Amino acid sequence: MMQVRAPLMIEHRLIEKMLKLVQNEAARMRETKELNAVFIENVVDFVRVYADETHHGKEEKILFRDLEGKEMTPEEKRIMNELIDEHVAGRRTVAALLKAKEDYFSGDSSALSVIVEKLEYLVDFYPRHIAKEDKVFFPAMMKYLPETEQQRLLEEFWEFDRGMIHKKYQALIKQLGEQ
Repeated sequence: MMQVRAPLMIEHRLIEKMLKLVQNEAARMRETKELNAVFIENVVDFVRVYADETHHGKEEKILFRDLEGKEMTPEEKRIMNELIDEHVAGRRTVAALLKAKEDYFSGDSSALSVIVEKLEYLVDFYPRHIAKEDKVFFPAMMKYLPETEQQRLLEEFWEFDRGMIHKKYQALIKQLGEQ
């Protein structure tokens, strides 16, 4: 039987691959002082849709929701709330990254340093967040999730994922129709 943490940890591996690309691009931008707008758009899209809406969505809307009803220790509850706060910090960072890109294209050349700073923040932040989930929180939570409950959660994960692509492209059509 697949454990409920397995798909989340697989998603972490893909996020880590993106972070390596982000790290390389941030270093290139710091050195050359040139913005690769397409790369920034792709990073924003990846973090917003894959890391946040899809991955964090499964954690917050499914796993954490079910864990709220469990008799977790105060420390475990604190860690779960900390993880949620970290998800919010990631969202704020991506919003600031997008704003800095817009500022840059509105003529504010100083926004390039903000873009690099936000990229470097993501490169620093996500590995620590992922390690906390993979090595501390997920293993501790397994004792609260019997096999039957894990199977139900996994089925909810799969259904959640199936809806994400439709949500993404419905939003794109709406956005394009408003232009």
